[in-house]
Amino acid sequence: MEYLAEFVGTAILLLFGNGVVAGLLLRHSKSENSGWIVNCFGWGLGVMTAAYMVGRISGAQLNPALTLGLASIGEFSWSKVPGYIGCQLAGAFVGACIAYVHYLPHFEHTRDPETKLSVFATTPAIRNTATNLASEFIATFVLVFAIIAIAATGDSLPGHVALPAYFSTAVSPLVVGLLIVAIGLSLGGPTGYAINPARDLGPRLAHFVLPIPGKGSSQWHYAWIPIIAPVLGGVAGALVWQALDFPQ
Repeated sequence: MEYLAEFVGTAILLLFGNGVVAGLLLRHSKSENSGWIVNCFGWGLGVMTAAYMVGRISGAQLNPALTLGLASIGEFSWSKVPGYIGCQLAGAFVGACIAYVHYLPHFEHTRDPETKLSVFATTPAIRNTATNLASEFIATFVLVFAIIAIAATGDSLPGHVALPAYFSTAVSPLVVGLLIVAIGLSLGGPTGYAINPARDLGPRLAHFVLPIPGKGSSQWHYAWIPIIAPVLGGVAGALVWQALDFPQ
């Protein structure tokens, strides 16, 4: 059931995420050219929705970088890591395919191949391997570090003021969704902030196999960056949190 929840949750996340990008970029969409702020809120609300849907079942990790980060500090079982990551990748692929079907006529009216790829996968604003790696590393470090910090808040505020028992399940997904918005607004400009290997790889595979007219290259020469850098950043964020040993 946990694996199914990760699959469904990641599919919902990518349906929202790729959907908002499609609406912004594809020709003749009513939301065409709505801007970066709309993009960031679309992704943030997608994460929030998915987390509310499946968080009580699987923890709504939805991200191999987070899964590996939690496992690296003993907060998640290594035995479940392959199943979680496999379902996250499969869910991302399916969610991207559904978004493609939803916007199918708009793909047909859009000519630029890079625009079509950008609906599915991330592409950097300026291609520079070192800085692209650094950008994805930093953004994912912040993501995982902050998520663990939010989870550690538990049921109390500063000063140990007690909160209702439902606080963590009712409020945390909203806070994490806003975190995604904040990271996008502040750190997403250089690379489009993948911060999640499944978010980039699953849809990139969908772009590769789907019969998209005039789609061009899937740019596999760049694809390793939004895989490796988020994994390293996520694990580093978790390990630094653990090393700081803040009081719970």
